[in-house]
Amino acid sequence: MKKRYLIIAISMTLIQGCYTAPLYQPSSRVGVGVGVGVGVGYPGVNIGINFSTYPDLVQIPGYPVYYDPRVDSNYFFYDGLYWVFQGDDWYASSWYNGPWDRVGYYDVPAYVLRVPVRYYRQPPSYFRGWRADAPPRWGEHWGQDWEQRRSGWDRWDRGSAPAPAPLPTYQRNYSGDRYPREVEQQHSIQSEKYRYQPREPVTQQYYQQRVQQRQQDQQRQQDQQRQQQQIQQRQQDQQRQQDQQRQQDQQRQQDQQRQQQQMQQRQQDQQRQQDQQRQQDQQRQQDQQRQQQQMQQRQQDQQEQQQRLKEQQIRQDQQRQQQQKRQQDLERQRSQPEPKGKAMDRKGAPQDEVQKAKDARQEYERKKKEDEERYQNR
Repeated sequence: MKKRYLIIAISMTLIQGCYTAPLYQPSSRVGVGVGVGVGVGYPGVNIGINFSTYPDLVQIPGYPVYYDPRVDSNYFFYDGLYWVFQGDDWYASSWYNGPWDRVGYYDVPAYVLRVPVRYYRQPPSYFRGWRADAPPRWGEHWGQDWEQRRSGWDRWDRGSAPAPAPLPTYQRNYSGDRYPREVEQQHSIQSEKYRYQPREPVTQQYYQQRVQQRQQDQQRQQDQQRQQQQIQQRQQDQQRQQDQQRQQDQQRQQDQQRQQQQMQQRQQDQQRQQDQQRQQDQQRQQDQQRQQQQMQQRQQDQQEQQQRLKEQQIRQDQQRQQQQKRQQDLERQRSQPEPKGKAMDRKGAPQDEVQKAKDARQEYERKKKEDEERYQNR
């Protein structure tokens, strides 16, 4: 039961340490040791650790812990994690250059706390006066509450110390620009290259937290992708609707144009029919006028013909009367005796008069016939 409470407390403290750590604040690049610099951080907590190459780790004699004797920092490796003590806080990472997660001092593994003072390459000021071959006096520094909760941390059987975890030397191939900056990328490489299973609850919790974080990141990415797909689908649907609306508008405009054209064509046809009807009416009127004019002309011709006929008849009657009168005069003259010489001269006169009357009669008949033919031809 006590162990279960301890694991719960460790988990809560680790989660609080992982999510309440301050954000990275850039600073000037200042060297703090061999191959280490300040100011180059990665997403997470920046503690000023940046190795240009993989650190040269050496096992501490009698301890399952490694340290780098060439650097000017409190840098260790234990149970599959790198540990750094800086500014009175402990930080852990699965990669040698971080990013780092702050670990509460209640949850730091005992073997890390047991590292002798002499292996702290940058010890804090309160380490002064403490024995170099003994671990720091954490209970004296962190208080009675910590001492009670972590009682027995400095008592252990050196003969029963576990074997040190294998160093993740595969990380030698990742330095400089090749160093993986994303936690998910680090976890992916580590799960492929490093098969060690940690023993410490805090280390297990760290890896479990990383797996959960990776799953959450993957879920978040999937959700983002799903949201993006939904947004894209929505945009495509909107674009499709806009295209359909545009097509409908175009079709409507075309239908309206077609209707207008049909209406214009209908109006043009009606106008053409009206024009044709008007032309036909005008032509009919003209024909009627022409017929009326022809009838009037025919009537005039008939009247003129009748007038001419009357005049000819009158002339013929007059000529006939004159001829009869002359005939009577001739007959009267014949009935009276005349001298011989004159009688001989007058015999030829009646014959000439008769011939002239006959010619006049033929001329009248000929003109009458011509007038009748002319009238019939009209």
